Amino acid sequence: MSNIIIGILLFLTFIGFIVFVMRGGNIMIGFLIMAVLWTVIGGIPYKEAINDIFSQPAMDYGSTIMVIIFGSWFGRVLVDTGVAGAISEQAVKVSYKHPISAAILVCLITAFIFTSSYGVGAVIAIAVILLPILQSLGLSKNVAVVAFVMSIGAPMYVNIVIIKQIQLFFPKVIYGAKYLTYGFSAMAVQMIIVILFILVHAKSIHKNEVTSTDVKDVNIPSVPKISYILPVFPVLMNLIFGWQPIPALMLSIFLVFLTTGHLKTYKNALSMINQTVSKAISDISGLIVMLLFLTMFSAAAVKNTARFGTILKSIVPHDPFILAIAFGVLAPLALFRGPLMVWGAGSATAAVLAATGFFNQYFAFCAIIVPAVSIAISTCITQSWNLWVVEHTELNVKDFLKTGVPYGWLTSIINLLLAAMMFH
Repeated sequence: MSNIIIGILLFLTFIGFIVFVMRGGNIMIGFLIMAVLWTVIGGIPYKEAINDIFSQPAMDYGSTIMVIIFGSWFGRVLVDTGVAGAISEQAVKVSYKHPISAAILVCLITAFIFTSSYGVGAVIAIAVILLPILQSLGLSKNVAVVAFVMSIGAPMYVNIVIIKQIQLFFPKVIYGAKYLTYGFSAMAVQMIIVILFILVHAKSIHKNEVTSTDVKDVNIPSVPKISYILPVFPVLMNLIFGWQPIPALMLSIFLVFLTTGHLKTYKNALSMINQTVSKAISDISGLIVMLLFLTMFSAAAVKNTARFGTILKSIVPHDPFILAIAFGVLAPLALFRGPLMVWGAGSATAAVLAATGFFNQYFAFCAIIVPAVSIAISTCITQSWNLWVVEHTELNVKDFLKTGVPYGWLTSIINLLLAAMMFH
């Protein structure tokens, strides 16, 4: 009986956390408060709480934090050396006599860049180049913005910075061929949806006489074309040679510096290293602290599994296909940091789903990442870079959501069913 009462109290605080986040409460503080509440409500002994909830999980997460730091650094290096900008600029060279093909190419280039790049700084650097191109091709403002941000979201299925964050809940999921087969498939599905989205709006895309001189003037350094393959290089090193993320990212950073001529002098190399490291860590400083508090909450959830096991067994389906359909239908709950957004209230959902042990961890991982990527990252205004893009283009928020969410929802349903087929 006591377990049922405690389970109900845990569930009520879970609902309270969702409401708190959806009303704009600070997520980082919310994770810490939830860790404390679930520790107290669950009756976890003092010494056990200090060691197993508020100490060891954060210490164990240190290796993941290092991967996130190196991933952020690599993304910053791609931007500051001009590699990302140079790749983007190639889209301008596509003939404006074929605006639909050009628009699709811009989106594919965007997705390619963000297989490894990450962060609002990288998005801003690419957006000021590519968004004017999309609009000059004849895409209306809402169509251009949604196509662009969904193209950033698609490669997050394989982006090491994103994957490492969600591995916190599912430690058996390895960033390797088994997951990446699904990750690239899910990325492809989202990009097909983006292409479909562009084709649906093809009537608004007209033949344009604008040339590359009409788009916003952005100073882009000249880089050798060999450097164009480097954004995807860390992923290839993992797939082909089985390299772990940090050495793959370190080699990739070195190759970017080498091919772009930033290793010619010691002074220049040191300046670029200091500059990019400083910006990279600044980009993710808040994220790191939030993730450490999240590890504490996740540990408390695992400790309390038995307390709400009875409740969960009665409401959580055990069939992967049923869960996939349910999460697909409910995918818009990832909007506004809701209960299916893993970097919001959905962290509680992820912790509870992981704690049940009902599913193969690869499938459970996919069930959590799909609505987070295809809805929250790709079409929600609370995603930092989406907010910047919408404000930068002066697009109405309602128009942004109405245009993008249906396509993110469709992508979520397909990718959840794909996960159930691959990992059931």
